[in-house]
Parts: sequence; structure tokens; C-alpha cells
Amino acid sequence: MNGIKNVIIDLGGVMIDLDRDRCVREFEALGIPGVNEMLGLYRQKEPFLSIETGSISVADFYDKLRELAGRNIDDKLLEKAFYAFLVKLPPERLAALRSMRSAGLRLFMISNTNVIMYDGWIKQAFMQEGLRVGDYFDGIVTSFAEGVCKPDPQIFETVLRRYSLQPRESILLDDSEANCEEARRLGMHALRIWGAETLLTAAERLRTQPDIKS
Repeated sequence: MNGIKNVIIDLGGVMIDLDRDRCVREFEALGIPGVNEMLGLYRQKEPFLSIETGSISVADFYDKLRELAGRNIDDKLLEKAFYAFLVKLPPERLAALRSMRSAGLRLFMISNTNVIMYDGWIKQAFMQEGLRVGDYFDGIVTSFAEGVCKPDPQIFETVLRRYSLQPRESILLDDSEANCEEARRLGMHALRIWGAETLLTAAERLRTQPDIKS
């Protein structure tokens, strides 16, 4: 596969290491039941789905969690529990983004995320080199801003349309096979970041434009 010009990159599981179980434990320690069933790696259930699609405010989301717990819980404790999902953004992955852009590739973020994580932990993590998250990408599409989550085709169509991308010239890097399958259905290439295939290995192969199975 040659001729790739656009790399569309997922955040969680690709750029950022995750620990769902740690997050569940933190919420359970606050007395919030059922989080194990509500919170998934790739897809959420209510009320987590509503905050991920931006259909409720942060204040309403926290109120729903307090209702589940049956007691008052400070916003900062709820935020801390939610942040436990996010482990680290290794600096070598930021370097991989810069190397791809230096090679002439255009980079786009596409992420199922929420305003709590994005405006807090995520933006801060991207500042470790003295840059901002927007400095690494030519465009950013998030579920909470668009009102829809991957693998819904609408969010993929949004990034293609908004930034005038040709599907055959674009590749998705994502840790979810369902997301990769939907991207391929829309005519894009896709590479699952899983096991030995990391962002770093994918970046190196894309920089030199060898054949990549998609």
C-alpha cells in the first residue's frame, strides 16, 4: 500500500495507555455501583455514553454518578476516578507524530473521548514537549464535539469531509478492529494497533511508505 498522505490516529490504546480496571476500582471505591458494566474500552453505556457524545453537561454527568452512589461526592473525586482510566502518553509517541509530519504526512486525531478527560488530563499530557495538542495534528475530531462515537460511520465521514481527505489516501491507526473494519468499508486503509504493532512501528513504516497490510 503506497500513496498514503493522511494518517488518522486514535488516542486511547494508540497514543495513550489505558487502565480500565483501575478506573472501575476508583469509582467503586467511591460507592458508585455498576461501573464495570457501564464503562468499556471501546464503547460506553449510560451515563458514560452521554458524556462521551457530549449530550449532557459535566455537571449533569457528575449528578448522575452521585445519584447512583446515593450520596454527595465532590467533583474533584469524581474527576480523579475518571482520570484513572488514563495511564500515560509516552514522549516517544509524540516524537513519532513529529517524525511523520516531517516526512510530509498529514495527521488527524479521531477519538471517542469526553470533555472532562480531553480538556484536562489529555491536553496536559500533550504539553510535555512544550507544545499543545493542536500542534501535533492537522485536524481533530472527537466524539463529544460531534455527538457520535466510533464505529458509527458518521464520525469517519466527518473527518474525511471536513478536511477534504480522499479515503484511498488515508489510513486509520486504531486499537479496535470494529473501528478498522468501518474505516475499510468507507474506502480507507486501516491498521490495528495491537500486540507487536505499535504506533512507533506503524509510524516508521508509514514514513518510508512500504507496503502495509490493511
